[in-house]
Amino acid sequence: RGQNVGRVDVSEPASISAGIAARYATAVFEIAEENKALDSLETSINDLAAALADSDDLQNLISSPLITREEQGAAIAAIAKKMGLAPVLSNSLALMAQKRRLFVVPALITALRARLADARGEVTAEVISAKALTKTQSEKLAKTLAERVGKKITINAT
Repeated sequence: RGQNVGRVDVSEPASISAGIAARYATAVFEIAEENKALDSLETSINDLAAALADSDDLQNLISSPLITREEQGAAIAAIAKKMGLAPVLSNSLALMAQKRRLFVVPALITALRARLADARGEVTAEVISAKALTKTQSEKLAKTLAERVGKKITINAT
């Protein structure tokens, strides 16, 4: 057997999704930044994330292999228009439907949120604790971490 040099393990769909999402996120972010539309992009991705969380139909639309690319494209365009999503995001979703890449939308949202936070100099700390942090504990932890890393800290506690 030869060495595994240059080979990619395609059995890991999460890493593939993250890679695809990262490329789209970079393009979307850069276009929004050039157009000075980062605020509307952030509003749009938050709205899209909420819609995904609330709608089984939308989750099915982006993930079902049974829905044709034409049906996905028409549906996502109608949804984006009705939601009033930022043009750069609407256009990207249409392109993703055409390329059958809508399944990476959740990873795209995560990647875009990370890019937006980075642009604002923010870092999100994922905190897992045995019992819920009080508001005081959360604020103290955020302050301590901010002093260490030199950036604004957002605490995501579970």
